[in-house]
Amino acid sequence: MKGFAGFPEGKVRFTPLPDLFFSQLMPHIDNLPELKVTLHLFWLLHGKKGHLRYASLQELREDPLLLAGLSIKDPEGKVAGRRPEDLLDEGLERAVARGTLLRVSVKDPEGGDSQESWYFLNDDPSRRAVEKIERGELRLEGMPSRPGEGVEVERPNIFALYEQNIGLLQPLIAEELREAEKTYPAAWIEEAFKIAVERNARNWRYIQAILERWAREGKDDGAPKRGSKEDRYRYFKGEYADYLED
Repeated sequence: MKGFAGFPEGKVRFTPLPDLFFSQLMPHIDNLPELKVTLHLFWLLHGKKGHLRYASLQELREDPLLLAGLSIKDPEGKVAGRRPEDLLDEGLERAVARGTLLRVSVKDPEGGDSQESWYFLNDDPSRRAVEKIERGELRLEGMPSRPGEGVEVERPNIFALYEQNIGLLQPLIAEELREAEKTYPAAWIEEAFKIAVERNARNWRYIQAILERWAREGKDDGAPKRGSKEDRYRYFKGEYADYLED
């Protein structure tokens, strides 16, 4: 095992991590490649400039520091076990499925694999940017010139959102989740789960009530409504007070 000499004296740069990483993410990450990829993305994107921060798959596959961190070496210093590129793919897949990352891909028009993919942290600025990409209002380098052509946005599915935010999926609720996934836009479902977490109302009935209300009364052409946490709490407390948990 290679030793570490300790952090140097003087000014040391830090990478901020949200408190939710420690309270809601790390306790559930049981895969080392996923944990390493997630932490590296926080560090990498924090070092980028501008409001729109993302990393392409090509950039990650050519990142020597990331690949070195994923490499497993034998006592002679040779790479052992699975290739770091394969572990990178596994870590990214798991982080997207968990909802830590959002992935935007350009699909091969011939039906093959994605030509390129871009990864964003699943935070509010990135969600807004991804929505613009979906609507063809924003184009990243390497995307088709025609807005939206061949572009696919991948979000965590409803089952992953349920297990991450509510708990173990029960068979009786699975059919309701499948029906909701067919009925409501993915962005609505993700936003409803987010509101429930913010209000400590972690139960499916509360989330379902939010979705049903949006379906009845409209929701700004499918774009999640914004506003302060206090405004949203006042609105939903009155409408769905029966579903709030103490």
